[in-house]
Amino acid sequence: MHTMWKGSISFGLVNIPIKLHAATEDKDVKFRSLHNECHTPIKYEKICPTCEKEIEVKDIVKGYEVTKGKFVIVEDDELKELKEAVEEKAVEIIDFIKLNEIDPIYFNRSYYMSPDGGNKAYGLLRKALTESEKVGIAKIIIRSKEQLAVIRVYKDTLLMEIIHFPDEVRNVSDVPNVPAADNVTKKEIDTAILLIDQLTTTFDPDKYKDEYRTKVIELIEAKQTGKDLVTVDVKKPAAQMTDLMAALQASIDRTKPKVKRPVKAKKPAAKASGATKTK
Repeated sequence: MHTMWKGSISFGLVNIPIKLHAATEDKDVKFRSLHNECHTPIKYEKICPTCEKEIEVKDIVKGYEVTKGKFVIVEDDELKELKEAVEEKAVEIIDFIKLNEIDPIYFNRSYYMSPDGGNKAYGLLRKALTESEKVGIAKIIIRSKEQLAVIRVYKDTLLMEIIHFPDEVRNVSDVPNVPAADNVTKKEIDTAILLIDQLTTTFDPDKYKDEYRTKVIELIEAKQTGKDLVTVDVKKPAAQMTDLMAALQASIDRTKPKVKRPVKAKKPAAKASGATKTK
């Protein structure tokens, strides 16, 4: 597993040398842009529209646009000096809190933390976090950006969750067209809760698959091997229901577990009568 950061985490006087490894990866199928005539990959050149010529990397500087068309030029050396002034490879846990105090909207990216020596200190922090049911809050600089981080235990491994700073989360009051009141009836609420109860289960991450990505990979493999492509039956979209109650009831009927009806026992066939009785 690739190491993308080396340093140490400390809490109090305990110092833990660690390495960070990306805990997740992007599984999107990536396509190259090709020229339609010869199928050659397209080059993307950096062209200055004023000078009308291609620019090399050494001729590019960083600029921050303060107003339309006006930029403040910032040199790489200036940014490097600022980075060195605040960057420390020793990251201190500054607070301990309960994990459920953090809304999921703040979570951004996860990194596994492996010990780089100091196994006992690593185990100490892991055990302390587990028994206290707390997580640590720390700051760390990754890729020239200061990050706020949560340090927690995940399956016997210390995990660092990079979280957004509060000013990076947009104000929810700016969301348009949110109704001010719940204009629903008691019956509709009870029916909706019934539907939720019927669909409630234990979270099993292996249950959920990226079906679109799977189909794209199958398409690529079929084209690569020259096999005939299989036509996929596309489900027709369900008819839109304007009646909220009708939609809820239809959902409940669709998700309701099927009850097997007992098979009725067949009545024994009447025996054929024998010879007629004589008086």
